[in-house]
Amino acid sequence: MEMQYRRLGQAGIKVSVLSFGSWVTFAKQLPLDNALACMQAAHDAGVNFFDNAEAYEKGESEKLMGQALKELGWARETYLVSTKFFWGIVPGVNTKNTLNRKYLRQAMERSLERFGLDFIDLVFCHRPDPETPIEETVFTMSEMVSSGKAHYWGTSEWSAQELLEAYEIAERYHLHKPTMEQPQYHLFHRERLEEEYDPLFKKYQMGTTIWSPLASGMLSGKYLEGIPADSRANLPGYEWLREKLTDQTTLNKVKNLKVISDRLGSSLSQLALAWCASNPNVSTVITGASRVEQVHENMKSLGVLELLTPSLLQDIEGAIA
Repeated sequence: MEMQYRRLGQAGIKVSVLSFGSWVTFAKQLPLDNALACMQAAHDAGVNFFDNAEAYEKGESEKLMGQALKELGWARETYLVSTKFFWGIVPGVNTKNTLNRKYLRQAMERSLERFGLDFIDLVFCHRPDPETPIEETVFTMSEMVSSGKAHYWGTSEWSAQELLEAYEIAERYHLHKPTMEQPQYHLFHRERLEEEYDPLFKKYQMGTTIWSPLASGMLSGKYLEGIPADSRANLPGYEWLREKLTDQTTLNKVKNLKVISDRLGSSLSQLALAWCASNPNVSTVITGASRVEQVHENMKSLGVLELLTPSLLQDIEGAIA
């Protein structure tokens, strides 16, 4: 199946409907050779967006992706890279859990250094900051775009009200508006994207780069018989995930979905990814992989996407009701 591309909201650029993310796997589970192989496999399949963040492994994920990009030698025009700021990785009262001007400017400089790039295509405010005025954040992000260090800016997990305020400030002062939002979205987590953001899609044509399409692996089906030893749920700091992955009510819904994926001749993961991509308000679905084989399997969801008729989508709704 050929890759599909969608405009990122109102922006002129297009993103591959499936993208490649580095959360958890880069630097923690993925050495450089594996990162190179996975990124190349994704690129060969038509993926043009590679997602990252300052907080992923405290900057090590950006370093690893930067090294990989240098060794792969792709033309800079052919791919998009992102980062996100909020959590901070330098201790200090003005550097953690914030979107203040000083932090954002310095975080951008450090991120560029770690990537070894002159600019970052997409820069996100990783979470809302209730203490910094949104006006200060919007001005700073707009300046970042005007300086050429970022091409587009957006948000992640902001409420519709916070986003509306950001759009209104940008319009009032003729600043660069947010282009995209990165919300969690999957079959078991839908309200924010489908309902809360609906007015923003209609008024501003906001783009989305959705994360956790497999519900932290739940929708891969690999937890139906318990938690495998090599699962991220067994990594230190992921105790919260183990609890979610053993919820029996959710596991029963996953079993129902597997009946549908078996009927289609696809994997459960491919069905879940295709379902996310079937929403026209989703610009791109961020996928993850620690092996080249997983990249190839994820890409096969493009074929499943073509099979998602209105009738089949209704069957999926019935399976999780």
